[in-house]
Amino acid sequence: MNSSDIILISGTGCALGDYLYGQVSYKSQNFMKYLSEIPGDGGLSPGKLVFTEDLEAFSGKSYHEILEEIVGNNPDTSFNAGGPSLVSLIHASQLLSTTGHHVKFYGIAGDDQISADLFRIIGKTSLNTDNYHKFTSLPTPFTHVFSDPDYERVAGERTFLNNIGAAAGFTPEMLDNSFFESDIVCFGGTALVPNLHSNLSQLLLRGKKNNCITVVNTVYDFPSEKRNPGKPWSLVKNIDDYELIDVLIMDAEEAKKISGTDNMHSAAKYFKTSKVSSFFITDGTNDVVFYSGGGVFKKTDLLSAPVSEYVIDKLLARPDMNGDTTGCGDNFAGGVIASLSWQLKNFKPGHFDIVEAATWGIASGGFACFYPGGVYPEKYPGEKLQQVRFIREEFLKQKDCIKKWRLA
Repeated sequence: MNSSDIILISGTGCALGDYLYGQVSYKSQNFMKYLSEIPGDGGLSPGKLVFTEDLEAFSGKSYHEILEEIVGNNPDTSFNAGGPSLVSLIHASQLLSTTGHHVKFYGIAGDDQISADLFRIIGKTSLNTDNYHKFTSLPTPFTHVFSDPDYERVAGERTFLNNIGAAAGFTPEMLDNSFFESDIVCFGGTALVPNLHSNLSQLLLRGKKNNCITVVNTVYDFPSEKRNPGKPWSLVKNIDDYELIDVLIMDAEEAKKISGTDNMHSAAKYFKTSKVSSFFITDGTNDVVFYSGGGVFKKTDLLSAPVSEYVIDKLLARPDMNGDTTGCGDNFAGGVIASLSWQLKNFKPGHFDIVEAATWGIASGGFACFYPGGVYPEKYPGEKLQQVRFIREEFLKQKDCIKKWRLA
């Protein structure tokens, strides 16, 4: 662990270019014809991710043809930086733009137009990318995000088409000693970086040996779903390795798939009885569930909190402010990471407040609904912190914003 007064955060995992298509109706014939029939078959499924090559195999068509059918002549609505690791770390760096915190990303991209556009966006943030390298042999990973804003209440839904590209070439050996000479190490969406994912337990162990706080935020694991449809996804090598994770952040679908359960209560029970130190489970516009068994955070009951009423009311009253839900979960993770860094400035691990971390996550995820894509282009350093802090303050005024969540 770093011994200076600066809190160092290093992260790695999924990073890519996000092309958003903002008005795709999931009820249209051109979308429905590509819907998945059985888990892992390569077809589209709202809220989930599939690889472009698997959709091609499923449909018997080239991805170019499929894209043309689904979006027609409409260009992408916006391009943004994407990926559970990159977006969460950018958000954390924006919240932590004051002195005393330093956020670094480790990864690889291709040397192409996508990476040029990607680095242009990242360059306007305070995220350190000295260890984010370009390689010429493989293209920059990208995702086409099909967003249907009318799919589920005001929040809408997204469907993800991913091309893994250069992420296939990233290996644990590319994480040098400086990565583990950090106070907090983060692994985000490693299911889309195969060599990291298959070695996650070893990487977490190395972090723990260096006294790092370890954070894992997950992504829809299509490779696992494809290999073993309907079976539990592999996150760590064995169940005892959950003790290597200080903070685990998942959405409801990911929590159920990793635990091999079919409902939120069973998933929460699974992780509560595992050796994971703490966890957060988000569920769209439904309550966030979180728990700490002690470790980094003080021990708590199983708790839940709703999403921000302020955000929901604002979206209903001002449709012109609607962005999309792309990056809400990643920004939630970034809010939790930022809270960990702030709390580490003032407390020793074991005395952190998980409720405080949850509220920063909820406010961060809520703010992401007001702009397209996962990364907010700040007009000046600290702007996003001001916006998110205001949403958090409004959230804390909600009646019963934090309550016990009982297992069935």
